[in-house]
Amino acid sequence: MKITDYELYQVPPRWLFLRLETSDGTVGWGEPVVEGRARTVATAVEELLESYLLGENPLRIEDHWQGMYRGGFYRGGPILMSAIAGIDQALWDIKGKYFDAPVYELLGGRVRDELRVYQWIGGDRPSAVVEAAEEKVNDGFTALKMNATPEMEHIDSSDLVSAAAERLERLRDALGESIDIGVDFHGRVSKAMAPRLAQALEPYDPMFIEEPVTPGADDALPELAAHTSTPLATGERLYSRWDFKPLLETGAVDLIQPDLSHAGGISEVKRIAAMAETYDVALAPHCPLGPIALAACVQVDFCTPNALIQEQSLSIHYNDTSDVLDYLVDPSVFQFTAGTVAPPSEPGLGIEIDTDVVESREGNVDWRCPTWRHDDGRIAEW
Repeated sequence: MKITDYELYQVPPRWLFLRLETSDGTVGWGEPVVEGRARTVATAVEELLESYLLGENPLRIEDHWQGMYRGGFYRGGPILMSAIAGIDQALWDIKGKYFDAPVYELLGGRVRDELRVYQWIGGDRPSAVVEAAEEKVNDGFTALKMNATPEMEHIDSSDLVSAAAERLERLRDALGESIDIGVDFHGRVSKAMAPRLAQALEPYDPMFIEEPVTPGADDALPELAAHTSTPLATGERLYSRWDFKPLLETGAVDLIQPDLSHAGGISEVKRIAAMAETYDVALAPHCPLGPIALAACVQVDFCTPNALIQEQSLSIHYNDTSDVLDYLVDPSVFQFTAGTVAPPSEPGLGIEIDTDVVESREGNVDWRCPTWRHDDGRIAEW
């Protein structure tokens, strides 16, 4: 069996799908994308496939991973690692189909019977969170996540901190203590403001604080951890085990959030999770993306003992033109019951992509990250 062909599809709202085909007709799917940089990643995928994989045996996943990572001399970063990630997902999909088994069975087998998932509420600038939360809790979700605040100055007013605390207080009063609420700082908060904001939110018992400081300021995490008992989570903008190593060595993070479409795919995130386990750190893969990325996350979660919970993007505020289930032949694979999902039973990634839908929507993509500005015109962290 050899890798013989591939196709890339840019599909709404902001995703890139890879279809990889072998000489015996087996098809594997991956989702290699940097949101807002789909065309750039597509070029990287083409370079990797044509340089390393076409004509090769798809079952030699680890050898291919090492070749793509080490073979170009320059390593890491969002574009290369996202391209590798999507290819890696497609290779595991092919391998699972070849052996007629879900990917998690090839990675040691299931360690759990169900997987908890959480639901986004509130949008980029959080609003109407109580109404959205009550709707999702009525749908059976037991864990939610919201952005803590809109853009913040390096040193901002107490009014903005108080507004964030009051928003979480209203949510906690409405939902009670049984619903977990993750709070995302989204890398918008400076190391000066993060302790103030974390302390203001702490009385309302957030499940975790995500990306508590701006990217590149992870050296501030130990000081922040000393100011709050709320678990700290981060990692969506880290791309390999080498990026996670210094983060884990800080001893200040409780939950890592590698993205399986950015951090080298199934192969690398499984290694990152094992490394985190030695630091007593849990895994909660980042996934505000499409069905292939979510399927890859779920496969890893089901065979990873320190996996805690899974992000998913059904009905997230980005998905205004297309949603996760639109591209699946059988959407029931992501049927959430009491805020959990069952282990996929079909081979490979456990999903079947509706090629007709993909082809009909291909090319209809024009998404970029919003550009926010402070009142004086300076670029703000989104």
